[in-house]
Amino acid sequence: MKGQKRCLRLGCLLSVLLFFFSVQVYAAPYFEGKRIIIIVGSDPGGGYDRIARVIAKHLPKYIPGKPVVLVENMPGAGSIIAANRAYNIAKPDGLTIVEPYRGLPFAELTNVEGVRFNARKFQWIGAAATESAILSIRTDLPYKTAEDLLKLKDPIPLYATGPAATDFQFPTLLKEFAGFKFNLVIYPSSGAGMLAVERKEVEGGVRSYTAFKPFIDRGVIRPVIRGRVSEPGIEKLPVDEDLTTNKTGKAIMAMRSAGDLIGRPFMTHPATPPEIMAFLRDGFAKALKDKELLADAEKQQLDLNFVPHQECLKVLDTIFNQPEDIVKEFGKYIKF
Repeated sequence: MKGQKRCLRLGCLLSVLLFFFSVQVYAAPYFEGKRIIIIVGSDPGGGYDRIARVIAKHLPKYIPGKPVVLVENMPGAGSIIAANRAYNIAKPDGLTIVEPYRGLPFAELTNVEGVRFNARKFQWIGAAATESAILSIRTDLPYKTAEDLLKLKDPIPLYATGPAATDFQFPTLLKEFAGFKFNLVIYPSSGAGMLAVERKEVEGGVRSYTAFKPFIDRGVIRPVIRGRVSEPGIEKLPVDEDLTTNKTGKAIMAMRSAGDLIGRPFMTHPATPPEIMAFLRDGFAKALKDKELLADAEKQQLDLNFVPHQECLKVLDTIFNQPEDIVKEFGKYIKF
């Protein structure tokens, strides 16, 4: 009897090993000699672009067949152009991946013209980070806290990169629901915006804590307000939705914060075969634990962690299952 059980266990183990061996044999020739293109829905030099390039450098080690991974920038319409291409034009072969703005699902939610995708039908690989959005101002300014900002009589200029970006949406909601006075000055990229801060053309802006940390450490800017998602070092900052008594405002701010949970999303064509998705997801998960990748990311002061596709889909469910009246109000303030 014991011998039969032992044989059964060995048989099961052998079956599993043979399965994984056969899948690896299948995958290696599929990816070998091919190119994976990561389409970044924003300009070169920003956080999305830099993360994509760090991943592209190390990802081939973890994809059978070691394909070349290249990055292509396709800015415009708040990443809608890039997402439309990955959803409608790219082949469902797993060789075209898109990294759009984290707020991309909001474009579909609010029926933005030009959207030709369903965010939940994309094949999600996962996200490369969970990131807190924070509003920061220059350290040389006399006002230092959220309370100080609320007392100001005249608007202060903050940089922003366009209506689809967090740096526009975050302060817009604070203006509308908490009484803050901001003028948003549009720059072509977050890098250009921070250069404007250092030149004292504007007084601050909104960005992820990770992206702002080098400037905080240098004493250029001071974090003042954060979104719902927190990170070590900013736990005590006031949360935007706590600065308003308006119930609708609180709900809208919480919805905007949901996007921070999928801070750097990666997806591919909806019809990509499951076996190809398994390799991409496994490859991304392993790459984002790679010591060399993490060392490269640290040099650029990027804090990366893999968020599995299941968690990303949970965030989408939260966003798309909001009451109709809240979605309607949300669309008044979150633009593309």
